[in-house]
Amino acid sequence: MLEMNVPWWEFVVRGVVVYLFLLVFLRLAGKRQTGQYEPFDLVLLLILSNAVQNSMNAGDNSLLGGLISAATLMLCHAVLVRLSFYSPTLARLVDGKARVLIHQGQIDQALMRRELLTPEDLEAALRAGGCLHAHEVERATVETNGQITVVLKRRG
Repeated sequence: MLEMNVPWWEFVVRGVVVYLFLLVFLRLAGKRQTGQYEPFDLVLLLILSNAVQNSMNAGDNSLLGGLISAATLMLCHAVLVRLSFYSPTLARLVDGKARVLIHQGQIDQALMRRELLTPEDLEAALRAGGCLHAHEVERATVETNGQITVVLKRRG
């Protein structure tokens, strides 16, 4: 149970490589994949976790190896969060930048294409923001986490 087939440092190296790979892959996949989970997005994440499992543990299913891998991933995440806090440039690379989707009722179609947002995604965000039509919107923003925030025009 505690005897490992692979040296401890190999778990660490493999964990760091897999963490960085998935970070870059998911960042390049776009905000929709990280902020608005559809059933097929969740399936992808589950399959990804299974796909990288063997690359992280090198066939070693020991308890200690699993704990080292988990600790490595948590440490990578903690280090990245801390570095992102102190480095706005790194934070922008990791998290991206909020983008204006609707300004004064005008929809940025190019941004919708880049973010892979469907008209149905936009309609759902507008409903969640308390309106039904883009012309009612002062500003809608695709946040860094993929959520769309809506600010309505003043009525009156």
